[in-house]
Amino acid sequence: MKITWFGHSGFRIEIEGAVLLVDPWLDGNPMFPAGRRDEALAGATHVVLTHAHSDHAGDAVAICRALHIPLVGIFDLVTWFTAEYGIEGLGFNKGGTITLNGAKLTMVNATHSSSVAGREGPIYAGSEAGYMLAGEEHTVYISGDTDIMADMAWMGELHKPDIGILCAGGYFTMDMTRAAFAAKKYFDFRTVIPSHYRTFGVLAQDAHLLREALPGVEVIEPQVLTPITIV
Repeated sequence: MKITWFGHSGFRIEIEGAVLLVDPWLDGNPMFPAGRRDEALAGATHVVLTHAHSDHAGDAVAICRALHIPLVGIFDLVTWFTAEYGIEGLGFNKGGTITLNGAKLTMVNATHSSSVAGREGPIYAGSEAGYMLAGEEHTVYISGDTDIMADMAWMGELHKPDIGILCAGGYFTMDMTRAAFAAKKYFDFRTVIPSHYRTFGVLAQDAHLLREALPGVEVIEPQVLTPITIV
């Protein structure tokens, strides 16, 4: 398995026969290097969205159109995008599991908000979500944008993820301290990768608090477009 960060909350995950682009916000992402878009998208099989905010979904339609690949996410949002823009979509809902080229993707709860910009203010665009991604003898918990929630207790017990991609930048999501609390209380991770941080000044700029709070867990601060190989 290879996990590659695009900056902010965007990831490329190569697992089984799938190459998933999770929340691939590239255009306007201050962390994503100009001129490396083709490299980031090469061979992608699906775009997976956790919710509709532009710093997650802003490039989804353009990527799906350019690569002729489906958009995957919560039913309401995917249905709207497919009707509005004529792209292929695979919409499902929380508790559902789909198979993407051999990888199992289960949608789980998150607590945040989800909307697209309208002329008169935000327009509801389906509920926010996280995912459990299983394959190659690993399970990855992709938290999406969220705070700590009690649902994490059964999610950890049922799915037993060994890898956590956790939002941890604070302000819009849980911060490093809260992400560490959730990781210790609800999960038994071997590896944790922070996300939704460093992009803007209001967010945490490093993960030292997360690392210090999780002794015995490999906390990997990702570097943009540098693959992390999980064996």
